[in-house]
Amino acid sequence: MKNTFGTSVSLTVFGESHGPFIGAVLDGLAPGIEVNEEDIKHALTLRRPAGRISTSRQEKDEYVIASGVFEGKTTGTPIAIIIPNADTRSKDYKKTYGLARPGHADFAAFCKYHGFEDYRGGGHFSGRVTSALVAAGAVARAALAKKEIYLGTHIKELAGVPDRAFEDLKADIDELYGKVFPVLSSEAEEKMRAEIEKAAAEGDSVGALLETVVIGMPAGVGEPYFDSVESVISHMMFSIPGVKGVLFGAGTDFAKMRGSEANDAFRMDGNGNVYTKTNNNGGVNGGITNGSPLRFTTVIKPTPSIYKKQETIDFINGEEKDISIEGRHDPCIAHRARIVADSLTAIALCDILSGRYGTDFFA
Repeated sequence: MKNTFGTSVSLTVFGESHGPFIGAVLDGLAPGIEVNEEDIKHALTLRRPAGRISTSRQEKDEYVIASGVFEGKTTGTPIAIIIPNADTRSKDYKKTYGLARPGHADFAAFCKYHGFEDYRGGGHFSGRVTSALVAAGAVARAALAKKEIYLGTHIKELAGVPDRAFEDLKADIDELYGKVFPVLSSEAEEKMRAEIEKAAAEGDSVGALLETVVIGMPAGVGEPYFDSVESVISHMMFSIPGVKGVLFGAGTDFAKMRGSEANDAFRMDGNGNVYTKTNNNGGVNGGITNGSPLRFTTVIKPTPSIYKKQETIDFINGEEKDISIEGRHDPCIAHRARIVADSLTAIALCDILSGRYGTDFFA
């Protein structure tokens, strides 16, 4: 089972939804990076449930940094973060064991692990495990900020309701980091919340598009083929439960364009700095950063745990069945997933930058 990402800076994740602990190990970060525990707590708050538009499961996320940090700064050795699980109701899952919940990994996990998997709450496949990734990501985000590299994610569209586009990138990034519901338009927030509540009232769920922007990345970072910037970031985004697509720059709109529209013209400012007039390519050419802001969109599918009756199979007894899922579930995960996207982007960028400039780049 492969649970480690990265080469120069690596991330290992462990734990299950209803196990005693979840956790992450972040290895390879330079020594001397300030670790502000208030930043970690804030990031975990952004991942927590938010009232009627989220699950009723409430975890305090009282994490412990077990190694790698001394007197508020990284030591250069592995940073191990452990978070206990407390608010679990495993009995909700005993009733449906052997029934393949549509959209979930139950059947696939049974085939891979021969029935020895922890099925409670989705086990290792649960979004609960992302809490540890968020805690580790807060450390990586601080490392990037030290080099004046900043990032942020908003809900670009939810149930057909669009948010406004990024405008003043640094100001928008700062604003989003302070918001539990990550949109740039108050009108969009009201409409999106209404759509989530409507789906929840009907026992259903909705999906969304998340858009991430990164500013301050130097040009010339990344590799042309197997470790392109797009490949590495996409690798991380697809590790988020519920992600079904990652699009850079104009994404699928490229299929509607001609080259004269799609190409980003290069120019120079009065100080000789290179920039592009447009950013259809999302800040990447040939797998390598070109100095323009990184931009990519992540597709979040509707939460598969819904309360409507669905068709399925009993893969233990070999029978077709109907299933009505019980328990506590999110009618939408997009507002909680955005900080996971931020966190994994930060870790991916730390790995890319350390690979280019060496692990002391952040020292």
